[in-house]
Amino acid sequence: MTTLGETSAAAPSDAGRDEAVRHLYVHIPFCPKVCPYCSFYKETSDRNKTARFLEAVLRELDAQAAVLPPIRPRTIFFGGGTPSALSTPQLEFLLTGLRDRLDLSELVEWTLEMNPATVSLEKAALLRSLGVNRISMGVQSWEPQLLAVLGRVHSAEQARRSYDILREAGFDNVNLDLIFGVPTQTPEQWRRSLAQTVALGPEHISAYNLTYEEDTEYFQRFARGELSQDTDADAALFEMTADTLADAGYEPYEISNFARPGRECLHNLAYWQAADYLGLGPSAFSTVGERRWSNVRDTAAYNDRVHAGVVAIDFEEAVPPGTRRAEAIAFGLRTNRGVAVETLRPWGEQVAEFEALGLLRITEARRVLLTRKGRLLADTVAEAFV
Repeated sequence: MTTLGETSAAAPSDAGRDEAVRHLYVHIPFCPKVCPYCSFYKETSDRNKTARFLEAVLRELDAQAAVLPPIRPRTIFFGGGTPSALSTPQLEFLLTGLRDRLDLSELVEWTLEMNPATVSLEKAALLRSLGVNRISMGVQSWEPQLLAVLGRVHSAEQARRSYDILREAGFDNVNLDLIFGVPTQTPEQWRRSLAQTVALGPEHISAYNLTYEEDTEYFQRFARGELSQDTDADAALFEMTADTLADAGYEPYEISNFARPGRECLHNLAYWQAADYLGLGPSAFSTVGERRWSNVRDTAAYNDRVHAGVVAIDFEEAVPPGTRRAEAIAFGLRTNRGVAVETLRPWGEQVAEFEALGLLRITEARRVLLTRKGRLLADTVAEAFV
């Protein structure tokens, strides 16, 4: 069994340490309540695990820093779970620990996900003072009825107040998450949610189509026939989203993500451009060079392994250059930058076929992009190039 601080057979050698790891993800698994639609690894908050977990994250970082290329992040992203479910002292401990260990001289963007029910001025001010400069807040809906359907613990009024608190604390880069295709949701309700979000003026809006993912309560209900999905209705809501946000000045730089010019999420763009990244915490994925791995999806097991000096990895694979290139194509097509024509030359026949079907278009700058129709079938198109 590999111990922390040792390099596995697939890990890069010292000879390959000339490229830094520029993107860091930290998974905080704790939530005030587990939402029925969420497939990310999470669990309800447990004070008995939290302190040990925070120490484990810092220990894992120390161990990875000993065997990976230098870690000099341009972006850091705290996701979950609900990172803001941590108390103010707990966040201070973790963020200070990261700041003490990392060279942050090139850091441009530090994002932390927040639930509106866990926002306070004290917490927001602390985050801002320690270097967090972007907040992603999961509003999901402004309709009380739909918040109940989604199992959210916050109210619409609480979300508005939390947004004001973030502004008061000095955050000038805020994303608001919304979900469409929610059971019982009407087009008018979605139109109102979009209008209320635009009226607040966040720099970034993420609008996700609800999907029924395995290991969720919604998936089980979907499998039993209690819930259904109307793809035509979802497509109409997608069109409404694109039109409404474009009219409000938001650029659709990725299928589900819209931003004011210059406010795109740099961390997510790094994923879509197939950059290397390191993930810390239970269930977190990492890709560095030709190696990809993920940590065990169990907080207690993660804590035990790391504190025992053993790696928390439960999955690992080699990712050769050809695979990284194919992934860059698949993800690149999801963005408004697209993929260079030259890159897709080996798939010229497929590109021509998709262009004839109105799913792809070629710009004057010789970039291949999904059309709006193509964005509705992005996964199907991407499969042709993987």
